[in-house]
Amino acid sequence: MTTQANPLFPGKHFIGTVLGALDAKVEMSGEMTRRYLQRAAMAGIIIGLFYATSYAVVAAFEAVEVGGSSLITLGRLAGAVTFGWALVFIHYSKSELLTSNMMIVSIGAYHRRTSWRRALRLLGLCYLGNAIGGFFVALPFLFSTVTRTAMPLMQHAVDTKLAYVSAGPSGWSDLFMRAVLCNFMINIAVLLVYNGLIRDDLTKSLVMVVAVAIFAFMGFEHSVANTVLFTIVGLQEGLDIGLAAGNVAIALVGNFIGGGVLIGLYYAYVNDDASYLRRHPETPAG
Repeated sequence: MTTQANPLFPGKHFIGTVLGALDAKVEMSGEMTRRYLQRAAMAGIIIGLFYATSYAVVAAFEAVEVGGSSLITLGRLAGAVTFGWALVFIHYSKSELLTSNMMIVSIGAYHRRTSWRRALRLLGLCYLGNAIGGFFVALPFLFSTVTRTAMPLMQHAVDTKLAYVSAGPSGWSDLFMRAVLCNFMINIAVLLVYNGLIRDDLTKSLVMVVAVAIFAFMGFEHSVANTVLFTIVGLQEGLDIGLAAGNVAIALVGNFIGGGVLIGLYYAYVNDDASYLRRHPETPAG
C-alpha cells in the first residue's frame, strides 16, 4: 500500500532528501575534513573551467561581424548556457558547492538536525575548498595561453564587479540584490532536482542549466564564481584585493539570503507539518 503525501505539505519529500544529504555532509566535514575539502575543491575547479570557457565563447561570437555589428549579445547567451552546465557537472560528480549548501544547512538548522555553529563550519570549509579549487584551475591558465582571447572580457567583468564596491552604498545594494537573485535561481533548481517530481536525468540537467544560464546572462552575482574569476584574472593582470574582498563579502550575504532564507528557511517552514499539527490537532495527518 502506497502512503499518500499530505496535500497540505507537498514538499515533504524535498525536505527529507535535503536532510539526508545534510547528514552525509555534516559527517564528512567533521570526520573526513580533508576529503570534504577535496570535494569542495573539485567544485571550484569545475566553476573555473566552465566560467573561463563561457567567456571564450562570448569572445568567439564577438569576433564575428554580421552587417558591421558583432554577435556579442548572442555570444553572451551562448556563454551563459555553456556556464549553466557547470552545476550539472558539480551535481553528478558529487562535488560540494557553497551556494547550494547554504540552502541545505538552513533547512537542517531549522529542523535541528544540525546546529548553526556546525552549519557555519560546514559552509566555511566548503568556501575554502571552492577557493582552493579556483586557485588550482587558475595556475594552468597562468602558465599557458588558454585564456588569452577571453582575458579582455574577463578583465572587464572584474572591473564591473569591483565598481559595485567602489561606488558606495548604491553599488553595494545593487551587488547585494544581484547576489540574492543569483542564489535564488540556483536553489530553486536544486529544489526541483530534489523534490522527487522530476524522474529523468535529462530534465534535471536542463533545469540546472536554465537556472544558471539565467543568472549568468542577467549578471547576477555568485560569491564562488566571483572568487574564482578574481583568482584567474588577479594572477595574470593584478587585482585590488580590498575591493575584491568587499565584493565577495557582500555576495556571500546576498547569496545566503537568496538560497538559505528565501528557499531554505521558507520551504522548511511551509512544509513543517509537525509544527502545524501541534497547533491544529484537528487537521488530518495525511
